[in-house]
Amino acid sequence: MYIDPGSGGMLFQILAVAFTVISGTVLMFSSRIKMTIARWRRAMRKEEKNETTAENNSEQK
Repeated sequence: MYIDPGSGGMLFQILAVAFTVISGTVLMFSSRIKMTIARWRRAMRKEEKNETTAENNSEQK
C-alpha cells in the first residue's frame, strides 16, 4: 500500500482544524456545559438524600 508523502501534511491540517473547531465549540458552550453538569450533580444528590431518608424512615417503623 502506497501512501503519498504529502498526505501527512494534509492529515495534520485536517486534525488541526478539527481540534480548533472542537475546542472553540467547548469554549463557546462552556457555561451551558457547566450548568448541565451542576444540574445533574444536584439531581444525584437529591436522589441520594431521598434514598437515605427513605431508609431512615423504614428503619424507624
